[in-house]
Amino acid sequence: MKYRIVPLFLVTALSSCMAGPNYHRPAAIVPAGFKEAPPGWTQANPADGIPKGKWWILFNDPDLNRLEPLVVVSNQTVAADVAAYQEAQEIVAETRGGLFPTVGLTGSATRAGSGSGSSGASISIGPRTSGTFEGSIGWTPDIWGKIRREVQGDIAAAQVSQADLANATLSAQATLATDYVDLRAADANISLLKQTVSAFQHSLQITQNQFNAGIAAPSDVITARTQLEGAQAQLIGEGAVRAQFEHAVAVLAGHAPSDLSLPPGGLLATIPEIPLVLPSTLLQRRPDIAAAERTMAEQNAQIGVAESAFYPDISLSALGGYAADPIGGLFSVSNALWSLGASGSETLFEGGARIATVKAAEFAYDASIANYRQTVLTAFQDVEDDLSNLRILAQQEAVEQAAVADAARAVQIALNEYEAGTQAYTTVVTAQATLLSDQQNLVTVQQDRLIDSISLIQDLGGGWQAAPAR
Repeated sequence: MKYRIVPLFLVTALSSCMAGPNYHRPAAIVPAGFKEAPPGWTQANPADGIPKGKWWILFNDPDLNRLEPLVVVSNQTVAADVAAYQEAQEIVAETRGGLFPTVGLTGSATRAGSGSGSSGASISIGPRTSGTFEGSIGWTPDIWGKIRREVQGDIAAAQVSQADLANATLSAQATLATDYVDLRAADANISLLKQTVSAFQHSLQITQNQFNAGIAAPSDVITARTQLEGAQAQLIGEGAVRAQFEHAVAVLAGHAPSDLSLPPGGLLATIPEIPLVLPSTLLQRRPDIAAAERTMAEQNAQIGVAESAFYPDISLSALGGYAADPIGGLFSVSNALWSLGASGSETLFEGGARIATVKAAEFAYDASIANYRQTVLTAFQDVEDDLSNLRILAQQEAVEQAAVADAARAVQIALNEYEAGTQAYTTVVTAQATLLSDQQNLVTVQQDRLIDSISLIQDLGGGWQAAPAR
């Protein structure tokens, strides 16, 4: 029984002797509620591992649904983060290997002889073969927990890389969705400007007819033509804007710009509705918060690594094997050899370098706490901004739609009055310019609502579904 108790005691002692403080997550600055939140929202602890799911299907757009999965497969920025995470995992395995003994095996064979004596007479000594075969074990027991603290730090660093990967993936997906919305907004503006060009061509024909009939002045024709040419220039310029967004979408999807072409389409019609009750909440899916929290754990472990430098290094070694000359009977008991050894070292004076190292690790930990708390505060700010923007933009869109309808009626009335000779053409020009401006403003507001919906999903860490969308 006593031979079983001793190893158990050693394992327990080693596991309890770890330099530095154990990690406990510091409290973040979390508000009691959200100013802009719908009823039913609550807070939760970070849980970035919850599957995000295909959040983009909430927008109900076939092209977006086809493009988004390509981010994980083909985007090179995400691929780089995947490699960084895999590297971090291997570093954990490398550091953990330091907890175990190092076992070695060596063997040698030498053949030697001589052919003459010191007096010049020939003395022949036949060649003989000697050899050795040895096994060795070396171990530096982690008495003070330095290696275990390093493992803890490396595990936390790998988790930071994992959170960075999740953050990079979500960011690339959100950027692709935003660029896609911008592209469709350019399509909407192109469609609008084509309609405007057609309307301005009709107005030019009316002024030309009025001029031919001697009713209108030449300036009316020039003004109508100038207005038409301005709209045509805007239409051409919008094509350049669309091309740039199409190129951006292609690169985010992992394609060369020349390899992806999207046919014209309208602005996305579906704006996801924010549910009144969310089963998961702000902090639940944010990978940047998880990364900041894991960074604190990593920095805390580094304090223990720094403090372990105050304790002596102890190493154990053992060697066993055989040596024979000649080699015949190498593995006999008479040719056996063995040795056991132990060594220790301790630095007695180093001018305060170790104390400074510990202090630096503690300050780095304090900085990580501040960064974590700021990340949490910024997360709440992001969501508040998204919610207020969505609320205000919904109100603005309703007003803009009414403005567009009124401006369209004003254009028709002005044209009728101009044809009847009761109104100057400047009234028509003003009404048409107002209509185009209101229509463009409406597209911009709808575009902003879609982009803020994407931003809200990103700021919530990938949506608000309790289960991943399928």
